[in-house]
Amino acid sequence: MSLESEVDLPGGAVLPGALPDALRAELIAFRRDMHMHPELGNQEFRTTAAIKERLERAGLKPRVLAVGTGLVCDIGVEGEQWGGGPSMLALRADIDGLPIPDTKADCPYRSTVPDRAHACGHDVHTTVVLGAGLVLAELHRRGALPRPVRLIFQPAEEVLPGGAADVIKCGALEGVGAIIAVHCDPRVDAGKIGLREGPITSACDRLEIGLDGPGGHTARPHLTTDLVTAAARVVTDVPALVGRRFDSRSGLAITWGRIESGHAPNVIPQHAELSGTVRCLDLEAWRQAPDVVVAAIDEIANLHRAKSEINYVRGVPPVVNEPGVTELLREAMIARRGVESVEGTEQSLGGEDFSWYLEHVPGAMARLGVRTPGERQIRDLHQGDFDVDESAITVGVELFTAAALLDAYL
Repeated sequence: MSLESEVDLPGGAVLPGALPDALRAELIAFRRDMHMHPELGNQEFRTTAAIKERLERAGLKPRVLAVGTGLVCDIGVEGEQWGGGPSMLALRADIDGLPIPDTKADCPYRSTVPDRAHACGHDVHTTVVLGAGLVLAELHRRGALPRPVRLIFQPAEEVLPGGAADVIKCGALEGVGAIIAVHCDPRVDAGKIGLREGPITSACDRLEIGLDGPGGHTARPHLTTDLVTAAARVVTDVPALVGRRFDSRSGLAITWGRIESGHAPNVIPQHAELSGTVRCLDLEAWRQAPDVVVAAIDEIANLHRAKSEINYVRGVPPVVNEPGVTELLREAMIARRGVESVEGTEQSLGGEDFSWYLEHVPGAMARLGVRTPGERQIRDLHQGDFDVDESAITVGVELFTAAALLDAYL
Protein backbone atom coordinates (compact mmCIF):
# COMPACT_ATOMS: atom_id res chain seq x y z
CA MET A 1 0.00 0.00 0.00
CA SER A 2 1.43 3.36 -1.00
CA LEU A 3 0.58 6.24 1.34
CA GLU A 4 1.36 9.84 0.55
CA SER A 5 2.53 11.95 3.48
CA GLU A 6 2.83 15.65 4.14
CA VAL A 7 3.32 16.23 7.87
CA ASP A 8 6.36 14.79 9.67
CA LEU A 9 5.98 13.82 13.30
CA PRO A 10 8.57 13.04 15.98
CA GLY A 11 10.15 9.62 15.63
CA GLY A 12 9.71 9.51 11.88
CA ALA A 13 5.96 8.87 11.90
CA VAL A 14 3.90 10.56 9.22
CA LEU A 15 0.36 11.67 8.79
CA PRO A 16 -1.11 9.86 5.79
CA GLY A 17 -2.14 12.20 2.99
CA ALA A 18 -4.57 11.34 0.21
CA LEU A 19 -5.43 7.66 0.21
CA PRO A 20 -4.30 5.55 -2.73
CA ASP A 21 -6.92 5.41 -5.47
CA ALA A 22 -7.15 1.62 -5.16
CA LEU A 23 -7.89 1.73 -1.42
CA ARG A 24 -10.36 4.58 -1.80
CA ALA A 25 -12.23 2.62 -4.49
CA GLU A 26 -12.14 -0.54 -2.37
CA LEU A 27 -13.64 1.26 0.62
CA ILE A 28 -16.44 2.72 -1.45
CA ALA A 29 -17.18 -0.75 -2.83
CA PHE A 30 -17.16 -2.17 0.72
CA ARG A 31 -19.60 0.50 1.90
CA ARG A 32 -21.92 -0.14 -1.04
CA ASP A 33 -21.92 -3.88 -0.45
CA MET A 34 -22.75 -3.30 3.21
CA HIS A 35 -25.47 -0.83 2.19
CA MET A 36 -27.02 -3.49 0.00
CA HIS A 37 -27.06 -6.06 2.81
CA PRO A 38 -28.20 -4.33 6.02
CA GLU A 39 -28.61 -6.47 9.12
CA LEU A 40 -30.43 -5.62 12.32
CA GLY A 41 -28.85 -5.43 15.76
CA ASN A 42 -27.32 -8.69 17.01
CA GLN A 43 -27.96 -10.27 13.60
CA GLU A 44 -24.96 -8.76 11.78
CA PHE A 45 -23.35 -12.10 10.85
CA ARG A 46 -22.62 -11.32 7.20
CA THR A 47 -21.28 -7.89 8.10
CA THR A 48 -19.07 -9.31 10.84
CA ALA A 49 -17.68 -11.96 8.49
CA ALA A 50 -16.88 -9.38 5.81
CA ILE A 51 -15.01 -7.12 8.23
CA LYS A 52 -13.13 -10.07 9.71
CA GLU A 53 -12.05 -11.37 6.31
CA ARG A 54 -10.66 -8.01 5.19
CA LEU A 55 -8.77 -7.41 8.44
CA GLU A 56 -7.27 -10.90 8.33
CA ARG A 57 -6.20 -10.34 4.74
CA ALA A 58 -4.28 -7.31 6.03
CA GLY A 59 -2.41 -9.55 8.48
CA LEU A 60 -4.45 -8.53 11.54
CA LYS A 61 -6.11 -10.77 14.14
CA PRO A 62 -9.68 -9.59 14.75
CA ARG A 63 -11.69 -11.26 17.49
CA VAL A 64 -15.43 -11.77 17.16
CA LEU A 65 -17.27 -10.71 20.31
CA ALA A 66 -18.77 -13.31 22.62
CA VAL A 67 -22.28 -12.20 21.64
CA GLY A 68 -21.63 -13.62 18.14
CA THR A 69 -21.49 -10.40 16.11
CA GLY A 70 -19.15 -7.44 16.14
CA LEU A 71 -15.36 -7.50 16.42
CA VAL A 72 -12.39 -6.03 18.22
CA CYS A 73 -9.01 -5.77 16.52
CA ASP A 74 -5.73 -4.46 17.93
CA ILE A 75 -2.96 -2.91 15.86
CA GLY A 76 0.52 -2.71 17.32
CA VAL A 77 -0.18 -5.12 20.20
CA GLU A 78 1.78 -8.34 20.51
CA GLY A 79 0.05 -11.54 21.56
CA GLU A 80 -3.61 -12.32 22.05
CA GLN A 81 -4.30 -10.55 25.34
CA TRP A 82 -6.27 -7.33 25.51
CA GLY A 83 -4.62 -4.50 27.38
CA GLY A 84 -1.39 -4.83 29.31
CA GLY A 85 0.58 -2.54 27.01
CA PRO A 86 0.64 1.18 26.37
CA SER A 87 -2.69 2.97 26.72
CA MET A 88 -4.50 2.63 23.43
CA LEU A 89 -6.73 4.90 21.41
CA ALA A 90 -9.90 3.06 20.36
CA LEU A 91 -11.76 3.78 17.11
CA ARG A 92 -15.41 2.78 17.33
CA ALA A 93 -17.92 1.98 14.59
CA ASP A 94 -21.48 0.64 14.79
CA ILE A 95 -22.47 -2.00 12.24
CA ASP A 96 -26.25 -2.53 12.41
CA GLY A 97 -28.99 -1.28 10.11
CA LEU A 98 -32.58 -0.14 10.65
CA PRO A 99 -35.95 -1.91 10.20
CA ILE A 100 -37.21 0.49 7.50
CA PRO A 101 -37.47 0.11 3.70
CA ASP A 102 -34.87 1.63 1.39
CA THR A 103 -36.85 4.01 -0.82
CA LYS A 104 -34.03 5.32 -3.03
CA ALA A 105 -34.94 5.15 -6.71
CA ASP A 106 -32.46 4.23 -9.46
CA CYS A 107 -29.68 3.56 -6.96
CA PRO A 108 -27.47 0.60 -7.92
CA TYR A 109 -26.55 -0.11 -4.30
CA ARG A 110 -29.94 0.26 -2.66
CA SER A 111 -30.83 -2.35 -0.05
CA THR A 112 -31.61 -5.83 -1.34
CA VAL A 113 -33.28 -6.81 1.96
CA PRO A 114 -36.98 -5.94 2.28
CA ASP A 115 -37.76 -3.46 5.06
CA ARG A 116 -34.09 -3.10 6.01
CA ALA A 117 -31.83 -0.13 5.30
CA HIS A 118 -28.61 1.54 6.36
CA ALA A 119 -30.44 4.81 6.91
CA CYS A 120 -28.27 6.13 9.74
CA GLY A 121 -24.84 5.89 8.13
CA HIS A 122 -23.52 2.91 10.07
CA ASP A 123 -22.17 1.52 6.80
CA VAL A 124 -20.07 4.68 6.50
CA HIS A 125 -18.93 4.54 10.14
CA THR A 126 -17.86 0.92 9.67
CA THR A 127 -16.02 1.61 6.43
CA VAL A 128 -14.18 4.56 7.97
CA VAL A 129 -12.88 2.48 10.89
CA LEU A 130 -12.01 -0.39 8.55
CA GLY A 131 -10.11 1.97 6.23
CA ALA A 132 -8.30 3.59 9.13
CA GLY A 133 -7.35 0.15 10.41
CA LEU A 134 -5.87 -0.83 7.05
CA VAL A 135 -3.82 2.38 6.87
CA LEU A 136 -2.62 2.10 10.47
CA ALA A 137 -1.69 -1.54 9.98
CA GLU A 138 0.52 -0.50 7.06
CA LEU A 139 2.11 2.22 9.16
CA HIS A 140 2.76 -0.31 11.92
CA ARG A 141 4.52 -2.59 9.47
CA ARG A 142 6.76 0.37 8.59
CA GLY A 143 7.48 1.02 12.25
CA ALA A 144 5.64 4.35 12.00
CA LEU A 145 2.79 3.75 14.46
CA PRO A 146 3.85 5.32 17.77
CA ARG A 147 1.11 3.82 19.95
CA PRO A 148 -1.21 0.79 19.71
CA VAL A 149 -4.74 1.31 18.38
CA ARG A 150 -7.88 -0.75 18.91
CA LEU A 151 -10.67 -1.04 16.35
CA ILE A 152 -14.15 -1.66 17.78
CA PHE A 153 -16.92 -2.76 15.42
CA GLN A 154 -19.97 -2.67 17.66
CA PRO A 155 -23.28 -4.45 17.05
CA ALA A 156 -26.78 -3.33 17.97
CA GLU A 157 -26.41 0.42 18.42
CA GLU A 158 -30.07 0.83 17.43
CA VAL A 159 -31.32 -1.61 20.09
CA LEU A 160 -31.90 -0.04 23.52
CA PRO A 161 -29.93 0.17 25.72
CA GLY A 162 -27.36 -0.32 22.98
CA GLY A 163 -24.77 -2.94 22.06
CA ALA A 164 -22.00 -0.87 23.62
CA ALA A 165 -22.82 -2.48 26.96
CA ASP A 166 -22.05 -5.94 25.53
CA VAL A 167 -18.79 -4.69 24.05
CA ILE A 168 -17.74 -3.30 27.42
CA LYS A 169 -18.68 -6.56 29.19
CA CYS A 170 -16.45 -8.41 26.74
CA GLY A 171 -13.49 -6.39 28.06
CA ALA A 172 -12.99 -4.31 24.94
CA LEU A 173 -12.01 -1.22 26.94
CA GLU A 174 -9.18 -2.96 28.79
CA GLY A 175 -6.01 -1.07 27.99
CA VAL A 176 -7.91 1.75 26.28
CA GLY A 177 -7.03 5.29 27.34
CA ALA A 178 -9.44 7.17 25.07
CA ILE A 179 -12.05 6.43 22.43
CA ILE A 180 -13.27 8.33 19.36
CA ALA A 181 -16.10 7.94 16.88
CA VAL A 182 -17.88 9.76 14.08
CA HIS A 183 -21.55 10.00 13.21
CA CYS A 184 -22.83 11.00 9.78
CA ASP A 185 -24.44 14.43 9.66
CA PRO A 186 -26.46 15.28 6.54
CA ARG A 187 -26.47 18.97 7.51
CA VAL A 188 -22.68 19.25 7.26
CA ASP A 189 -20.84 19.36 3.93
CA ALA A 190 -18.55 16.49 3.01
CA GLY A 191 -14.99 17.56 3.72
CA LYS A 192 -15.90 19.00 7.12
CA ILE A 193 -16.64 17.80 10.62
CA GLY A 194 -18.73 19.31 13.40
CA LEU A 195 -17.30 19.37 16.91
CA ARG A 196 -18.56 20.36 20.34
CA GLU A 197 -17.06 20.06 23.81
CA GLY A 198 -19.43 18.70 26.42
CA PRO A 199 -22.82 17.15 25.56
CA ILE A 200 -23.26 16.54 21.82
CA THR A 201 -26.22 14.13 21.94
CA SER A 202 -29.05 13.63 24.39
CA ALA A 203 -30.29 10.92 26.67
CA CYS A 204 -32.99 8.77 25.14
CA ASP A 205 -35.33 6.36 26.94
CA ARG A 206 -38.40 4.46 25.77
CA LEU A 207 -41.80 4.68 27.41
CA GLU A 208 -44.53 2.03 27.09
CA ILE A 209 -47.85 2.48 28.89
CA GLY A 210 -50.93 0.32 29.27
CA LEU A 211 -54.17 1.83 30.60
CA ASP A 212 -57.06 -0.35 31.74
CA GLY A 213 -60.68 0.16 32.81
CA PRO A 214 -63.96 -1.78 32.90
CA GLY A 215 -65.17 -0.45 29.53
CA GLY A 216 -68.77 0.36 28.71
CA HIS A 217 -71.19 2.16 26.40
CA THR A 218 -70.37 5.61 25.07
CA ALA A 219 -73.88 6.66 26.13
CA ARG A 220 -72.88 6.23 29.79
CA PRO A 221 -69.24 7.34 30.24
CA HIS A 222 -70.04 8.50 33.79
CA LEU A 223 -70.62 4.89 34.85
CA THR A 224 -67.23 3.62 33.74
CA THR A 225 -63.69 4.74 32.98
CA ASP A 226 -63.61 6.82 29.83
CA LEU A 227 -60.38 5.20 28.70
CA VAL A 228 -59.92 7.05 25.41
CA THR A 229 -60.18 10.38 27.21
CA ALA A 230 -57.81 9.10 29.88
CA ALA A 231 -55.27 8.13 27.21
CA ALA A 232 -55.66 11.49 25.50
CA ARG A 233 -55.04 13.32 28.77
CA VAL A 234 -51.91 11.27 29.40
CA VAL A 235 -50.69 12.30 25.94
CA THR A 236 -51.27 15.99 26.53
CA ASP A 237 -50.98 16.48 30.29
CA VAL A 238 -47.99 14.32 31.20
CA PRO A 239 -45.46 16.24 29.07
CA ALA A 240 -46.79 19.52 30.44
CA LEU A 241 -46.72 18.28 34.03
CA VAL A 242 -43.20 16.85 33.73
CA GLY A 243 -42.06 20.07 32.08
CA ARG A 244 -42.93 21.92 35.28
CA ARG A 245 -40.98 19.53 37.45
CA PHE A 246 -37.61 19.98 35.75
CA ASP A 247 -35.45 22.99 35.04
CA SER A 248 -36.41 24.03 31.51
CA ARG A 249 -32.70 24.14 30.64
CA SER A 250 -32.55 20.35 31.01
CA GLY A 251 -34.42 20.06 27.72
CA LEU A 252 -36.45 17.07 28.86
CA ALA A 253 -39.09 16.22 26.27
CA ILE A 254 -41.69 13.45 26.05
CA THR A 255 -42.84 12.70 22.51
CA TRP A 256 -45.43 10.07 21.63
CA GLY A 257 -45.04 7.75 18.66
CA ARG A 258 -48.04 5.44 19.10
CA ILE A 259 -51.48 5.44 20.71
CA GLU A 260 -53.98 2.64 20.21
CA SER A 261 -57.38 1.90 21.74
CA GLY A 262 -60.84 0.66 20.86
CA HIS A 263 -62.57 -0.99 17.93
CA ALA A 264 -66.04 0.56 17.66
CA PRO A 265 -67.33 4.15 17.80
CA ASN A 266 -69.96 3.43 20.47
CA VAL A 267 -67.89 1.22 22.79
CA ILE A 268 -65.64 2.58 25.52
CA PRO A 269 -62.65 0.20 25.40
CA GLN A 270 -61.13 -1.68 28.29
CA HIS A 271 -57.52 -1.18 27.23
CA ALA A 272 -55.34 1.51 25.67
CA GLU A 273 -51.65 1.52 24.80
CA LEU A 274 -49.24 4.40 24.36
CA SER A 275 -45.54 4.47 23.56
CA GLY A 276 -43.01 7.20 23.01
CA THR A 277 -39.60 8.48 23.97
CA VAL A 278 -38.15 10.56 26.77
CA ARG A 279 -35.22 12.70 25.63
CA CYS A 280 -33.08 14.91 27.82
CA LEU A 281 -30.11 17.23 27.35
CA ASP A 282 -28.91 17.09 30.95
CA LEU A 283 -27.30 14.08 32.61
CA GLU A 284 -28.61 14.77 36.13
CA ALA A 285 -32.17 15.35 34.91
CA TRP A 286 -31.93 12.07 32.96
CA ARG A 287 -31.03 10.23 36.15
CA GLN A 288 -34.15 11.63 37.86
CA ALA A 289 -36.47 11.18 34.88
CA PRO A 290 -37.89 7.66 35.53
CA ASP A 291 -39.27 8.49 38.97
CA VAL A 292 -40.72 11.84 37.90
CA VAL A 293 -42.25 10.62 34.63
CA VAL A 294 -43.81 7.50 36.19
CA ALA A 295 -45.30 9.57 39.01
CA ALA A 296 -46.83 12.02 36.52
CA ILE A 297 -48.40 9.21 34.47
CA ASP A 298 -49.91 7.63 37.57
CA GLU A 299 -51.22 10.99 38.69
CA ILE A 300 -53.07 11.66 35.43
CA ALA A 301 -54.30 8.07 35.10
CA ASN A 302 -55.68 8.05 38.65
CA LEU A 303 -57.42 11.35 38.01
CA HIS A 304 -59.41 9.62 35.27
CA ARG A 305 -59.88 6.35 37.22
CA ALA A 306 -57.68 4.37 34.86
CA LYS A 307 -55.27 1.69 36.04
CA SER A 308 -51.79 2.22 34.59
CA GLU A 309 -49.04 -0.25 33.82
CA ILE A 310 -45.79 1.50 32.93
CA ASN A 311 -42.65 0.09 31.36
CA TYR A 312 -39.93 2.71 31.49
CA VAL A 313 -37.06 1.34 29.40
CA ARG A 314 -33.71 2.91 30.20
CA GLY A 315 -31.89 3.89 27.03
CA VAL A 316 -28.66 5.84 26.87
CA PRO A 317 -27.24 8.90 28.64
CA PRO A 318 -25.96 11.89 26.66
CA VAL A 319 -22.65 11.65 24.82
CA VAL A 320 -20.43 14.13 26.66
CA ASN A 321 -17.29 14.96 24.68
CA GLU A 322 -14.20 15.24 26.87
CA PRO A 323 -12.31 18.48 26.07
CA GLY A 324 -8.90 16.87 25.57
CA VAL A 325 -10.14 14.19 23.17
CA THR A 326 -12.28 16.76 21.34
CA GLU A 327 -9.12 18.82 20.86
CA LEU A 328 -7.35 15.75 19.48
CA LEU A 329 -10.04 15.42 16.81
CA ARG A 330 -9.86 19.13 16.08
CA GLU A 331 -6.08 19.10 15.66
CA ALA A 332 -6.21 15.95 13.53
CA MET A 333 -8.77 17.45 11.15
CA ILE A 334 -6.93 20.76 10.91
CA ALA A 335 -3.67 18.93 10.18
CA ARG A 336 -5.33 17.14 7.28
CA ARG A 337 -7.81 19.68 5.89
CA GLY A 338 -7.15 23.10 7.44
CA VAL A 339 -8.98 25.21 10.00
CA GLU A 340 -11.97 25.78 7.72
CA SER A 341 -12.73 22.04 7.82
CA VAL A 342 -13.90 22.19 11.46
CA GLU A 343 -17.14 23.86 12.48
CA GLY A 344 -19.13 24.03 15.67
CA THR A 345 -22.26 21.97 16.15
CA GLU A 346 -25.20 22.09 18.53
CA GLN A 347 -26.35 19.41 20.94
CA SER A 348 -28.72 17.01 19.24
CA LEU A 349 -31.81 15.45 20.79
CA GLY A 350 -30.81 12.16 19.18
CA GLY A 351 -29.47 9.36 21.36
CA GLU A 352 -26.25 7.37 20.85
CA ASP A 353 -24.95 4.45 22.89
CA PHE A 354 -21.38 5.68 22.39
CA SER A 355 -22.16 7.41 25.68
CA TRP A 356 -21.74 4.13 27.58
CA TYR A 357 -18.04 3.99 26.66
CA LEU A 358 -17.62 7.48 28.10
CA GLU A 359 -18.79 6.21 31.48
CA HIS A 360 -15.45 4.33 31.57
CA VAL A 361 -12.89 6.24 29.47
CA PRO A 362 -12.64 9.78 28.07
CA GLY A 363 -13.71 10.18 24.48
CA ALA A 364 -15.36 12.30 21.84
CA MET A 365 -17.62 11.95 18.83
CA ALA A 366 -17.38 14.15 15.73
CA ARG A 367 -20.15 14.81 13.26
CA LEU A 368 -18.90 13.68 9.85
CA GLY A 369 -20.21 15.82 7.01
CA VAL A 370 -21.90 13.72 4.31
CA ARG A 371 -23.83 16.34 2.32
CA THR A 372 -22.55 17.11 -1.17
CA PRO A 373 -21.45 20.78 -1.08
CA GLY A 374 -24.09 22.95 -2.70
CA GLU A 375 -26.84 20.34 -2.47
CA ARG A 376 -30.06 21.86 -1.15
CA GLN A 377 -31.90 18.68 -0.29
CA ILE A 378 -31.10 17.20 3.11
CA ARG A 379 -31.47 13.42 3.17
CA ASP A 380 -32.18 13.11 6.86
CA LEU A 381 -31.20 10.24 9.13
CA HIS A 382 -33.65 7.38 9.70
CA GLN A 383 -35.40 8.08 6.39
CA GLY A 384 -35.64 5.54 3.60
CA ASP A 385 -33.94 7.77 1.03
CA PHE A 386 -30.89 8.53 3.19
CA ASP A 387 -27.59 8.52 1.31
CA VAL A 388 -24.18 10.16 1.57
CA ASP A 389 -21.49 11.85 -0.46
CA GLU A 390 -18.99 9.01 -0.45
CA SER A 391 -16.00 11.34 -0.38
CA ALA A 392 -16.81 11.52 3.35
CA ILE A 393 -15.28 8.06 3.72
CA THR A 394 -11.85 9.36 2.79
CA VAL A 395 -12.29 12.30 5.16
CA GLY A 396 -13.19 9.98 8.03
CA VAL A 397 -10.23 7.69 7.37
CA GLU A 398 -7.84 10.65 7.27
CA LEU A 399 -9.34 12.04 10.49
CA PHE A 400 -8.93 8.77 12.39
CA THR A 401 -5.45 7.99 11.11
CA ALA A 402 -4.27 11.50 11.94
CA ALA A 403 -5.83 11.26 15.41
CA ALA A 404 -4.10 7.93 16.06
CA LEU A 405 -0.73 9.45 15.15
CA LEU A 406 -1.19 12.76 16.92
CA ASP A 407 -2.47 11.00 20.06
CA ALA A 408 1.11 10.11 20.94
CA TYR A 409 2.25 13.72 20.86
CA LEU A 410 -0.60 15.91 22.11
